[in-house]
Amino acid sequence: MTRQDIIKAQNLWSEGIIKMGQMTNDRKSLEIYASDFLDRLYDFDDQVLFKPTKAKYTQFRNNKKSALSYFIAGDTRDCNEDEGFALSSWSKITFENSDIILGGESALAMGNYTFENENSRIKVEFSFSYKKVNGLVKINLHHSSIPFQG
Repeated sequence: MTRQDIIKAQNLWSEGIIKMGQMTNDRKSLEIYASDFLDRLYDFDDQVLFKPTKAKYTQFRNNKKSALSYFIAGDTRDCNEDEGFALSSWSKITFENSDIILGGESALAMGNYTFENENSRIKVEFSFSYKKVNGLVKINLHHSSIPFQG
């Protein structure tokens, strides 16, 4: 795995989140796209540790169903706090890696990513772990949080 593999995976992630926001008026297509996005970029076929930014009550989303709910809402029984993070119509998402650690078929990346839309600009801290699965780079750890407001 190379730095370029990680940067490419981050770009694909950003593009996917932006595309979900553009699909809000077609729920059926959005659900299909978001499910495919998770299959392509996350390793839910094995194991994923997922702690998204805006999850207060159901903090950890270690399965595909709860991750899908975080991104596009819909799981009102188990994740009723979800409003669909990707539905905020983000127009730009920029990763700024503090560093990337490469380890053969795996890698770690940590830094800030910034989400921008017409109404806001939000900087979020992230730590992602990636591994190669059948030649594809997939996320198996996703942790993000709002910076300390002290």
